[in-house]
Amino acid sequence: MADKKPAKHLSDLSKIIQWLDKRGRLTRVASEVDPDYELAAVAAQLEGQPSAVLFENVKGHTAPIFTGLYWSRGLLAELLGTEELNLSAFIASRIAKWQQKPVRPMVVTKAPVKQVTQKVPDVTKLPIPIHALKDGGPYFDVSVVVTKDPDTGVRNASVHRVMVVNDTVLSLLIDPGRHFGVYLDKAKARGKTLRFTLNVGVPPGVYFAAATPSGAAPAEADELGIASEFQDGPLELVKGDTSHVELIANAQYALECEMFTEEKQEEGPFAEVTGLYADRAPRWKVHVKAIHHRRTPVFHTLISGEEVWNSAGLLAEGHLQGLLPKQVPGVRDIYMTPGGCGVFHAVIQMEQTHKGWAKNAIMSAFAGFNMLKMVTVVDEDVDIRNPSDIEWAMSNRLIPLTGIVQVHDSFGLGLNPSFPNNIGTKLGFDCTRAHPHEEKDERVSYRDVSLGDYDISFGR
Repeated sequence: MADKKPAKHLSDLSKIIQWLDKRGRLTRVASEVDPDYELAAVAAQLEGQPSAVLFENVKGHTAPIFTGLYWSRGLLAELLGTEELNLSAFIASRIAKWQQKPVRPMVVTKAPVKQVTQKVPDVTKLPIPIHALKDGGPYFDVSVVVTKDPDTGVRNASVHRVMVVNDTVLSLLIDPGRHFGVYLDKAKARGKTLRFTLNVGVPPGVYFAAATPSGAAPAEADELGIASEFQDGPLELVKGDTSHVELIANAQYALECEMFTEEKQEEGPFAEVTGLYADRAPRWKVHVKAIHHRRTPVFHTLISGEEVWNSAGLLAEGHLQGLLPKQVPGVRDIYMTPGGCGVFHAVIQMEQTHKGWAKNAIMSAFAGFNMLKMVTVVDEDVDIRNPSDIEWAMSNRLIPLTGIVQVHDSFGLGLNPSFPNNIGTKLGFDCTRAHPHEEKDERVSYRDVSLGDYDISFGR
């Protein structure tokens, strides 16, 4: 399947759901489902199937809930018009195109997301689910935060976990090193509050823009422009009612929010990407000033598992695929493993032309994506998407005394329990053959035949 010009439906989640339905890629749950714990339990049983899920009958609400858009790479590749094995490279090519010639978002006067505005903001009226049994409350978990640099006015997009506290108060986590945290510090220095919008039910391009690693989208760039590369025209924004920060015009819901730089609010626990609960602690208190939505909105949520591994992993993969071959000759492919939660373990396939390049690839990967905890480098004869093949390379080609790289006191993602306060040890594994290769290093191979050419009676 060749890459195509972005289709019109890619700018609108409602149209994407219709597109999935027409192609048999949408599972519909007609039974009434409680958004508290039950919906996530059903979704977890369906996780990883080659179709997304629409819960049509959500207890206590008229709006349906949608999930599963990112848990199948095959589904996402079909949606974007590319091949599954080419998916991360496809995403990287769109980001590279934006880097070379950005398309600015366009501000419009009317938008689907402003068809209805609550007279009195009340977040509890939205169908926000509670997922895991020990979660601290309902969460926005795939919604995109849009804010502006208090000094320059440049827009930033990011994804954060946001817990509902009451009808007008939320609590938001900002991981260290995020641009959003830098903007909060700038607002504090000015003695100002920080305004932002929380956009629910956005198309993939907006989510990819928000999840793009900072190395590919520096703070001085309006990264919302990335979204335009995944649809058939500029991303559309619309002005809010209470601040200068815009809403995503085609979102399903949008909340206008304000943060005071000294206010904290308890947040958590939350079932995180690691499959473990993040702790409960004081985080940033958010005041909801206005709530807008479509006349017939769909609430978008995700389960912290394969959807996060794929979506975040694809952005990391694409970033490293664009970066490493420029720095290390011979790098052929990169895969962020599901067992590494999509962000902690990169497997690099390379053809070494000089001794020591595998070690350089390890160091370049750590520098290029700071969430990484482990990097495994293998030869070109190893399938990096096959866990057994990776284990074979580790078992047969890794020389522990010289092939293991340890980097102590490194910055990483604090959600990983082995990185308390974002500091821990990173590990690199050089599982490549010695250079130059010897005949004894060659893997066994067989003549290429097709079973269709033979008269074979198969047993049970």
